[in-house]
Amino acid sequence: MDTDGRNVLFVVMDTVRKDHLTPYGYDRETTPTLSAFAEEALVHEEAVAQAPWTLPVHASMFTGLYPGEHGASQESPYLADGTATLAEAMSAAGYATACYSSNAWITPYTRLTSGFDQQDNFFKALPGDTFSGALANLWQRVNDSDRLRGIADRLVELGNEVHEYLASGEGEDSKTPQIIDDTIDFIDDNEEWFAFINLMDAHLPYYPPEQYREEFAPGVDPHSVCQNSKEYNAGAREITDAEFDDIRGLYDAEIRHIDSELDRLFSHLKATDQWEETVVVVCADHGELHGEHGLYGHEFCIYDPLVNVPLMVKHPDLSTGRTDEQVELLDLYDTVLESAGATAAADRVGARPFEAGRSLLSEERDITDGEFAFVDYHRPVVELNQLETKAAEAGIELDEESRFYSRMRAARRPDGKYIRNERIADEAYRLDSDPDERESVDPEDPVIGEVLAALERFEARAGSEWDDSTADADGSLEEMDEEAKQRLQDLGYVE
Repeated sequence: MDTDGRNVLFVVMDTVRKDHLTPYGYDRETTPTLSAFAEEALVHEEAVAQAPWTLPVHASMFTGLYPGEHGASQESPYLADGTATLAEAMSAAGYATACYSSNAWITPYTRLTSGFDQQDNFFKALPGDTFSGALANLWQRVNDSDRLRGIADRLVELGNEVHEYLASGEGEDSKTPQIIDDTIDFIDDNEEWFAFINLMDAHLPYYPPEQYREEFAPGVDPHSVCQNSKEYNAGAREITDAEFDDIRGLYDAEIRHIDSELDRLFSHLKATDQWEETVVVVCADHGELHGEHGLYGHEFCIYDPLVNVPLMVKHPDLSTGRTDEQVELLDLYDTVLESAGATAAADRVGARPFEAGRSLLSEERDITDGEFAFVDYHRPVVELNQLETKAAEAGIELDEESRFYSRMRAARRPDGKYIRNERIADEAYRLDSDPDERESVDPEDPVIGEVLAALERFEARAGSEWDDSTADADGSLEEMDEEAKQRLQDLGYVE
């Protein structure tokens, strides 16, 4: 089938905060490639992620649904069976589709890779959809079982530990160069294509290649700084301002590495005369905290350094420059569908119908409460389990009525933000006068009142209810049945 739209390259720079990129005013040249790209793209100043971590954000970008609608969270870490995706729509429209990622959440067992013809992911599952159904069904069965849920949490924790081990090889084990190579091969082998890539280098732990470490963090030994955010957040490890400076230097070096690899990919598209007509989306799924609000990493809050993310879109029919119109990352679902001429295909595969008013190609945002953006953060079961482990090792008892145990939602407008917290007091910030979100203001403030009203409307139409249930993070591999254990052994999850 011939397509009637444009090829699409969709790049996610995992864990990259906006204010560490040169096009967004950072005073260090971390991203010369993206600075040049920004001259050809529309740069969004007010793009909002639907959560502060990978799984629900990617699920929103791939389905056009909010987290409360698609349900993918750490309490239920998969897309529900029958939830159709952007890649499925693109495939139905005649595009070859590929997903290359080293993020442990973007795999067949979470169903995020549904619809991608080719894929390479963290756990090295077989290409395509060969075992996607079996893997997803297994993962859902494990997570839905009180008896087996602890196993699922431990597998993700093991995946994080493996990532830390591979990343600690002085940058030599970064999968980003291979991801770029695979993407180049894929676009050369296909005429009509949709390529999605997730680049993980800026995710903890930071072990950048030596050339960039010497440029941005000279003399810093990555093994000498705190690379485990749970130790700091649990109160088991102090980090001085000087050490956070070193950490930020390593982080910048990782971003510079990502930028250099994107240069290879962009240069190849230009050399093969594909650049001008290809739609290119570059964004981050979420940011990172380096001590702000007393937190490290991207858990336990939904402050702007995590959810106000970079977004740049290059489209032949889209004007260049900068815009401060607020948009949401889930709008990329509609933007890609329109760019590829695949809007009807979404209906054919049973995906969320195309909404013209959400597409970033539309002249104005025309959706319910379109001046607001919404964030939905469910209880962080896996991170909480790890945090409790670090606290227990240090003899620290965590307060269960703290942000660590709290689910959160927010409505945001560029001038104001209201955060509803489950176990701690709600927060409200005038972003126009307090962009660092330091002083919570009274809901009687007229701007905050409008934002709060929007949040209540959002909760009524798209927010799942909070109940008292919490996923069980206990269990052992011995409790796993033999069929489940064998499938996980086949994939290399367990020995």
